Amino acid sequence: MKSPAFRIGDRVVLPPYGIGVVSGTCQRPVAGETHAYYQVEFPNTASRAYVPVNDPLSTGMRAALTTQDMPDLLCRLQTSMDLNLPRQWAARHRRVTEILVSGDPYELATLTCELRRWNIERGLPDLDRQAFRRAIRLLEQEVRGLEEDTYTRDVRQFLDHAWNETPS
Repeated sequence: MKSPAFRIGDRVVLPPYGIGVVSGTCQRPVAGETHAYYQVEFPNTASRAYVPVNDPLSTGMRAALTTQDMPDLLCRLQTSMDLNLPRQWAARHRRVTEILVSGDPYELATLTCELRRWNIERGLPDLDRQAFRRAIRLLEQEVRGLEEDTYTRDVRQFLDHAWNETPS
């Protein structure tokens, strides 16, 4: 599998740090050898990460969602896909943590949809509510800064509504 090539200015996601922007490449010595790295800056922070140019996938770095991805994301948010979260808390917590750490936007959307359904039906226990809000925040990060169109606006409205919803 070929590693993706990123350019200066590309929006990327680096789990668990979130959305960053490739600000350039640099050479850094590691164990006596010089390697090329992408320099990723994270907006509104002084944080910076260095990701190997030859294998950015090993760190989980991927291209951030674009406006073209919004219809699929909105569909995932609105369509209750069967996630089969375990009912036992410890097993459910492990699975939810895996999804949050992965940063995969489509899995996050599926998790958000499932936890939203649970919240509406019966309310969420505190740790599930925290996971629900974390999933929403991660999705909001990806959508923030995208060109405004109908789907992007619908995704934002869905996430805002889900954040403020209370159990029936």
